[in-house]
Amino acid sequence: MATERGPRIKRTFALSGSLKDFAVLKGRDIALRTTDFYTWQTARRENGIWPYTRSLEGAPKAHCAIADAKLGVLPALNFGSQDYLGLSSSPKVQEAAIEGLRIYGVHSAGSAALLGNSNISFALERELSNFLNGRDVVLYPTGWAAGFGAIEGLVGPADHVVLDVLAHACLQAGARAATRKLQFYRHCDLVSLERKLSRIRSDDAKNAVLVVTESLFSMHADTPNLSGMLNLCRQYGATLLVDCAHDMGCMGEDGRGQLSIQEVLDSVDIVVGSFSKTFASNGGFVAVNSRSACEYLKYFSASHTFSNALSPVQAATVLAALKIVRSEEGANLRQMLMRNIIELRQQMQSTGLEVLGMPSPIVPIQIGDEAMGRMVSRALVRERIVANLVEYPAVPLGQSRFRIQLMPEHTSDDISQITSAIQRAIRSCESEISLDGLDADGPEFAA
Repeated sequence: MATERGPRIKRTFALSGSLKDFAVLKGRDIALRTTDFYTWQTARRENGIWPYTRSLEGAPKAHCAIADAKLGVLPALNFGSQDYLGLSSSPKVQEAAIEGLRIYGVHSAGSAALLGNSNISFALERELSNFLNGRDVVLYPTGWAAGFGAIEGLVGPADHVVLDVLAHACLQAGARAATRKLQFYRHCDLVSLERKLSRIRSDDAKNAVLVVTESLFSMHADTPNLSGMLNLCRQYGATLLVDCAHDMGCMGEDGRGQLSIQEVLDSVDIVVGSFSKTFASNGGFVAVNSRSACEYLKYFSASHTFSNALSPVQAATVLAALKIVRSEEGANLRQMLMRNIIELRQQMQSTGLEVLGMPSPIVPIQIGDEAMGRMVSRALVRERIVANLVEYPAVPLGQSRFRIQLMPEHTSDDISQITSAIQRAIRSCESEISLDGLDADGPEFAA
C-alpha cells in the first residue's frame, strides 16, 4: 500500500516519534532521565494507541479473550500469537507437560552444568539430534539465550562476524559481546556478502569468520539463498550460522523448514532454533556438527552455563510437540496452516493491500506511516481483532506494518474478517487523523 495514500496525517505528540527517539539516555540521574519516554508512552496509552500491553486471558487460540487497558476484557480474533501449529492447546502436549510436572516438579533448580538437567532434557537432546540428522544439540533456557550464546560462546576477540543487517537482536548482541570485528551486509544480498568476505580475507587469512543469517526473517517474511551463502562461506573459509526460529517445525514437508526446503540441512555449520514459535514452550537450542563444539558451548557459552536450565516441564512440552511435528498429524497441521497462509495473502492482495515476503506463518501487511499504523491498530482492537503492529526502529521509518501470524485453527471466515477490518480501519483512520489528530500533552516531534 502506498504510503502517500490519502491526505497528509496531522502530527501530534502521541502520533509522532518512535522508540528510537528515547534509546540514548542523557543526564546524571539514571531513573529520572527515562521521564521523556514515559510521557510519550503515557500519551499513546491514553489515546489507545499503545498496543504493547494487551494480555491473554486464556490459551493463545485463534479465538480467545484479551485484556486491553482501554476496553477491558473482551473476546477477540487472535492473529498475534506465535503458536504456529496451535500445539500449546494440544491435549497431547498438555498431558505431557502435566506428567512432567508430576514427576519432576516445576523447576530445573540449577544450571545445566550443575544438576539442572534431567533425563527428560537428555531425551529431548537425543530426539532433536535425530530430527536434525545427527547433529549434536545444546539446550538453552530461551531462544534469545541460544542465539546469543552460539556466537558469544564460539567467537573470539580476533574473529570476524558478518551479519545480515536484519539479523535478530540476540544475534547482534552475541556478536557484540564476542568481538569488535563486526560487519553487516545488505539484507539477503549475496553480492554484498561476498564483498564483505573478500575484504576481510584480503586483510586476515588467519582468524575465523562467522556469517550469520536467519532462515525466515519475521518482519519481512523472506528467506536468503542458503546454498549461495554456503558456497561463499566455503570459498572464503567462513562458517555459516542459520537461525531457524520462525520456520523450524511449521514449514516444509518434513517440518524442518528452509534448511530442508533448500536442501542444506546437512551442510550448514551451526543451526540455532527457538521452541517459542512452533514447539509450545520457551527455550531454544544450538545444533553443531561436532561433539567438541557441543561440549565447548556447554562450558564457555555464558547464557547456557550461567542460566538455570530449561525446566523439566518445558522439556516435556517440547518433546511432545516435536513428536507431533514429525508425525502425520504434524504434516496435516502444516498443510492446513499453508492453506490459511495462501488464502490470507490472496485476499489481502485482491483488496489492494501490499503483502510482503513469501508464504509463511508470518504475513506482513504494509501500512507505511507510523501514525496510520497506530490508529489502524486501535481500530482493529475495537473490532475485537488483534494483530501486532510493528514500527520504527524494528522496521524502516515510514514502513510500519502488521505482522499477522496464522494458525491451522483459523477459518476462512476469520481470514475474511481481518481483511475487511483492515480495509475499513484504513478508510476511517485516513479521515479521522488527517482532520483532527489526537489531543495529548507534550511537544510536537518534527514530521
